[in-house]
Amino acid sequence: MVNKASFTPEEWSRLVASPVVASMAITAADPGGLWSLLQESMSSGWALVEAKQSAQTAPLVKAVVEDITNSETRDAVRSSFQAQFKGSQFADVKRKAIDELRAVSGLLDTKAPEEAAAFKAWLLSVAQKSAEAGKEGGFLGFGGVAVSEAEQATLAEISSALGASAAPGAGTAQSPSV
Repeated sequence: MVNKASFTPEEWSRLVASPVVASMAITAADPGGLWSLLQESMSSGWALVEAKQSAQTAPLVKAVVEDITNSETRDAVRSSFQAQFKGSQFADVKRKAIDELRAVSGLLDTKAPEEAAAFKAWLLSVAQKSAEAGKEGGFLGFGGVAVSEAEQATLAEISSALGASAAPGAGTAQSPSV
């Protein structure tokens, strides 16, 4: 079974950070107002809570979600974020986030091929939830669209970065086909 010990500390930090990176890509694609920004940012946190509570969550997703409560892990993730994104403009944040998700996809394919598809599907679902969290283009919550064209395009980029194996399933454990 693949777990934290299967990865170097840097690789593990990248996996733990990846749901937040997916959410950041969406937010950077179409930065709405403060309320939209808060809703999109909080959605990745809710996705972590949901994955932690679900009995259907894939083991590697569950391990990542549980380890985010570890202060050493959070410090490593924070340092990684600062090194990657500090001083970046929104367009750079989106590009860097997509590049990071592509790197995480390769890491999963290499080190956790049996759990890669479920983890990637979960990351895509986190991005989708972020896109749907805040309305874009409205005024004080009225009007606007749930997912803007820029967010839809970014979801397609994230899906592509994660590879074709990121099928629906939202990181739930899949029983083998018979």
